[in-house]
Amino acid sequence: MNDRVIQLEPGFGWRQAKLALLAYAQVVVCCISLYCITITDSFPGVIAFDKAHLASAIVNVLAFSPVVILFAISRFSFGYLVGFYFYIMVLGYLWLIEFSVLDYDHRLALASIVLSALAFLTPVLFITAPVRQAVVMPARAFHMMPSVILIASAAIIGIGSVYNLKLVDLAEIYKYRAELALPGVLRYAVWIVSNALLPFAFACFVASKRIWQAGAALLLMLMFYPIMLTKMALFAPVWLLFLALICKLAEARFTTILSFFLPILIGTILFFLVKAEVLPIKPTLVYFGTVNTRMVAIPSLALEVYNNYFSAHPLTHFCQINALKLVVACAYDEPIWAVMAKAYDLGAFNASLFATEGVASVGLVLAPVSALGCGLIIALGNRLSSGLPSQFVLLSAGLLPQVLLNVPLSTALLTNGTSLLFLLWYITPRSAFDQTAASTPAASEHLQNASAA
Repeated sequence: MNDRVIQLEPGFGWRQAKLALLAYAQVVVCCISLYCITITDSFPGVIAFDKAHLASAIVNVLAFSPVVILFAISRFSFGYLVGFYFYIMVLGYLWLIEFSVLDYDHRLALASIVLSALAFLTPVLFITAPVRQAVVMPARAFHMMPSVILIASAAIIGIGSVYNLKLVDLAEIYKYRAELALPGVLRYAVWIVSNALLPFAFACFVASKRIWQAGAALLLMLMFYPIMLTKMALFAPVWLLFLALICKLAEARFTTILSFFLPILIGTILFFLVKAEVLPIKPTLVYFGTVNTRMVAIPSLALEVYNNYFSAHPLTHFCQINALKLVVACAYDEPIWAVMAKAYDLGAFNASLFATEGVASVGLVLAPVSALGCGLIIALGNRLSSGLPSQFVLLSAGLLPQVLLNVPLSTALLTNGTSLLFLLWYITPRSAFDQTAASTPAASEHLQNASAA
């Protein structure tokens, strides 16, 4: 077992400089995107654009932006993928807080989120040493498992369609989703299969160049949409295909940053083309709202809302975890997202670990401690997946950054299958990838990391 826990990229050369420059470009594009969102008054009653506060928002972002250097010097891992998305979420909050119209201690919130981000990123980026495999799946079983996942997924889709099967427009999904009544076991199965098992199968098929089976995995993901009525189910196949294509051209760290940079850049360009009356409003703003607003603004806005609410209401002390409600007193009888939906006119407002396990559970002062604990859990995923090709880890976890930005860590681990994915990484035979090593930029990066270690 490798007893070195903290690992860095050797030196700071041209590759690291390019990573840092690309990450800084992402910061700039996100700020422009957030500017577009704030000037259009997208969230009345929560934030309001004030030109006098524009300089403060820019200063906040500039002050935190050097953290991108951490992504330039660290190796790729599951935590790298998740950490970069959370880094952008924090930057978004540092921007939005300057236009906040809600009443809470904004200075304390600023200090808390910065410390929380640093406490979270340190373990998720730098704790990557492998855990010794006490149990390894036989290579034959591993080769067959993705096909078994496809068969099981098809069965779950068939059962789920008996309870709910509606092809509706995106604008109506919230109306019909409120009527969903899947049995508890089936509901868990749907979320775990769609967010963890099918992406894992897709990554296996891509690694072994079984293209038709990879396409079947994407098709099955899409078939969950009429059952779940979520944007994630609708766009997941496109997203994983997008990641797979970038992986063919760039190593995993560049793919991580580009996966955020390119969609947001396109949405920002489209926004200004609409403002210039070059493109029609409706289809263009549907893209901007779905990608730019949903990916960047909403997770950051959740911090704004949770900070406001829990500055004047009792903390949860983690009682949003259903199992804890059985043994400890809880001030809330409803899920936190339902509480937020009643308090703010923003719909069912789930939020990330920074908002739920942090702000809502322990408050602003102790939120960095909670973030550190959550970071150590993500770092466990790094260690359990260590030794696997970077491309495989990235694709099998491709949906989890979006999940983690929008639900508590406890929900992601259990309901969305993250803990099951950790287990699959742990028992995956590393020898299964020997034949395809160095066939892609991401695999080459994996080999370089292994030789450096």
